[in-house]
Amino acid sequence: MSLTNNPDTLWYTRCPVPTASGIAIHHGWLDAEFAPDGIAIRSLRASADRAVRESHFDHRQPDSFRQGGNAPPIWARSDGQDTVVVGLVWLPQYQSILSLPDTGLRTAADLKGARLALPRRVNEKIDFWRASALQGYAQTLASVGLTLDDVTLVDLPIDEPYIRDVAQSDSGPLFDARQFARSVRAEAFALIRGEVDALYNYGASGPALQEFLGAQTVVDIAHHPDQRVAINNGTPNVLTVSGRLVREQPDLVARYLLQVLRAARWAHQHPTEAAPLVAQEVSVATEWVGAAFDDSLYEALFPSLAPPLVDALKVRKEFLLRHGFLRRDFSVDEWIDPHPLQRALEWLDTPASMKPY
Repeated sequence: MSLTNNPDTLWYTRCPVPTASGIAIHHGWLDAEFAPDGIAIRSLRASADRAVRESHFDHRQPDSFRQGGNAPPIWARSDGQDTVVVGLVWLPQYQSILSLPDTGLRTAADLKGARLALPRRVNEKIDFWRASALQGYAQTLASVGLTLDDVTLVDLPIDEPYIRDVAQSDSGPLFDARQFARSVRAEAFALIRGEVDALYNYGASGPALQEFLGAQTVVDIAHHPDQRVAINNGTPNVLTVSGRLVREQPDLVARYLLQVLRAARWAHQHPTEAAPLVAQEVSVATEWVGAAFDDSLYEALFPSLAPPLVDALKVRKEFLLRHGFLRRDFSVDEWIDPHPLQRALEWLDTPASMKPY
């Protein structure tokens, strides 16, 4: 059954991290789901309009879905954008504080008095990487009774924007491999030059950067015994959608989520086949996937709204607010709508002939 008043196009974007959304896109399952309704599925990167691509951060593009790091959607909601959280994922990914061997830094307690790299994108609406580094440092220091006052934060201004004029793509992530490779250039150069003692890094490029620098892990944040220390931009990863779609087309949102759930199940059942797709999504060689993500990755891609994930999102929002990354406060509980995901889960094992659409 076709829905009335359908949008002509559903837009999507995702960060360069492992997501079930990316796997569903790769398999063409979203296109197949909505083709009978005459709805096109397009990546923000398919648009030549920079304002459309910038919706990856500000979520201004109508009828759009986004899955990825939580700082941009939190910022967009704080800025008044009409969005809804419909799923959360805890990504078991690389997250560390690194130093060169001759610094003598070996543990979190050794960071007292250290110079820590803190990049600052001077032209961005939400500087998610600066926020990530700051929270990584703050929570690590707090775990050993220290604060940011016990270290020197070395400001590293960066003019280059996050979103450059990349080639248009019908399905590619918004960030390509070249952009990904440049993401920690300022911090890496500062470390090599001896201008800082340590840097923060997370995500798929972390193991390769560590190997290139010959750096050592001062703190493995991802595997800290207190999981709260690891709360950051990708923990939890957030799936958001334009609010109008949730209110006026809830079944359409549930159908999108159904394909995301299907992709998560496929990855869990086919980890060997999923690894190259993850590598492509995060712009690294396949051999780095195991170093960047725990073995639990392929069972962790299922979106959920479990209370621990919601609580982690609240911690993240409060940190961004407290440190001046947000203009105004808002309720995380009111931002979440569990109904589309509940409906998608009900449909997951329902034969096609019995689905109510």
